[in-house]
Parts: sequence; structure tokens; C-alpha cells
Amino acid sequence: MKNNFSLIGKDVIQTEINALMKLKKSLNKDFDKIVNSILKCKSKVIFSGVGKSGIISKKISSTLSSLGIPSFYVDAGSCSHGDLGMISSGDVLILISHSGESSELKNIVQYVKRNKNITLIGVTSKKNSLLYKSSNLKFLLPAVTEAGPGNYIPTSSTTSQIVFGDCLAISTIKQRKFSKLKFRIFHPAGSLGSKLKTVGDLMYKGKNIPFINENLKIKAALKVFNKKNLGVLIARNNKGNTTGIISDGDFKRISSKSENIGNLLIKKVMNKNPIVVDENMFAAEALSLMNSKKITVACVFNKNKKKTIGLIHMHNILEANIV
Repeated sequence: MKNNFSLIGKDVIQTEINALMKLKKSLNKDFDKIVNSILKCKSKVIFSGVGKSGIISKKISSTLSSLGIPSFYVDAGSCSHGDLGMISSGDVLILISHSGESSELKNIVQYVKRNKNITLIGVTSKKNSLLYKSSNLKFLLPAVTEAGPGNYIPTSSTTSQIVFGDCLAISTIKQRKFSKLKFRIFHPAGSLGSKLKTVGDLMYKGKNIPFINENLKIKAALKVFNKKNLGVLIARNNKGNTTGIISDGDFKRISSKSENIGNLLIKKVMNKNPIVVDENMFAAEALSLMNSKKITVACVFNKNKKKTIGLIHMHNILEANIV
């Protein structure tokens, strides 16, 4: 008889969902105190753990670092061989351990207890453990049923730990009003960095913007159009305010109606309501807008809604591998 592995998988998922429901109910004022200690920390937020709890501690620390909170992971075993020096006055130290009795943690706990200016936070499932009793702040993870036979394989307990860490991280975002733009600062490379690029990162600016005066005749404007080679011209009045836009398609439509268009003024034929985007808009959002409006170029404004500060072309976005 063949095993139905999908049913086994679903049972694992349900067991871990049950564990997370217990975690959800257990979040209380102790959790609030831990978040506040992270927010108030003027030094470093350090994580440590043993085994799988150590791996999870490293992940949580990495998440906090990506959110602009100075944080790193220290290996519990290495702390007995010199790495305790990485922990200093003013730090918040968060130790994660299912049992709270791992021998590797004892030296760390003793070191921290001798230094009154380090806040020790214990996250464990055992209330009678050394870690729980020794911590300045503590959180008791609920007892859960592990997935699989025998209730001994770390599954539900480790899922609870990693989700607890996510709760810490997202809670700090809400309080610190951490924006996507700030997040981008800590993720400049890779596909994520590309997705977080803004219009301001990719736009044409300065002398590269194809500006013309709205009172210019078409025959003179075409010379600028051909020189800039961006498929569009941005019209301005004598005050430097943007008054319209004229594209390659516009020139073609005008030419089809009349052969003698050279002496027409730009302001008589331009589009007076160009599509505009903000310089802080994500490039991916700008691309979506361009696709919906069926345009390839948009004027870029900042707080001054009258002046164009840049020009974003669909090619700029596509070349940056943003889709």
C-alpha cells in the first residue's frame, strides 16, 4: 500500500498551525516589554542560541539588521572561548532555548549577570529553567505538540520560535514607522534591491531632460527632439513651469493632418495634461502606471508640482531588470 504523503504533509502543517494559534494567544505584556527594550536600546541587540534555536536566532538577528536595528548573532559555544567580549554594556541580549538549560548558555548567563548594564531576555518553553529564572525580561513559549511520530522532532517548537522573531521584527517596524524607502537602503543589491529602486534612481535629469519653451515653433523643436532622441519633449513657460508634453506620436498625428506644420507653436499642439510621477515612487509602480496609460515616458515631479525635475522612460526601468 502506497503512503499518501500529501496527507502526512497536511497533518504536519495542521499540527504547526495549532502551535501558532497557541503562540498567538500567549502574546502578552511580557512581549510588549521585550519590544520596548529593543526600541530603547542605544547599543546592540544580540541573539544567541544552541542547535536549531541558534540557527533561528541568527535569522531573527539578520531580520532586525535589515530593518536598521544594529544586531548580530553570537555562537553560544564560542562564547566560552573568547566571544563573550562581543557583548558589552548597554546591549540587549536575547537567548532562545527550548529547554532553557543548555550547558552552552550557562557561561553567557553568568557573564551577563555580572554586568548589570546588559539586559538579558530569555525566550524558552520551560518556566523552571535556568534561563527563565535568570532573565531580566522573559517570554514563555507555549508547550506544543511536535509534528511526526513520538512528539520529539523539533518542528512545531522551532516554527513557534521563528514566528516569535517575526513578531518582534514587525512590531518594531510599526513603532519606528520604518518605510519601504528605508528598507531599500539596507538592500541595495540583488533582485530585491532592483525591485526597491525608485523613479529618482533611474530617471533622466539635468541637461538630459528634453526641455523646450512652449512658444517654440515645431521646426525648431524638432531639432531638439532629434538631438535628445528620447521620443518626447517637455514644454515649459518663461517661469520654468511645465505646461505640456509632446511625443513622437503627436508629431506624426499633426503631420498627417497638415504638411506645413513647421511654424505651428508647440503650445498649440502639445498635450497639456501629461502623466506625472513622484521621484520617490517605486520604479515598478511607475512601470505599472505607464502600462495602464499606454505611455513610454512620464514627467517626474517632487513636492513642487509645477516643475519637472526628471524624465522616466520605460526603457530605464526595463534595463534595470524591474518587471
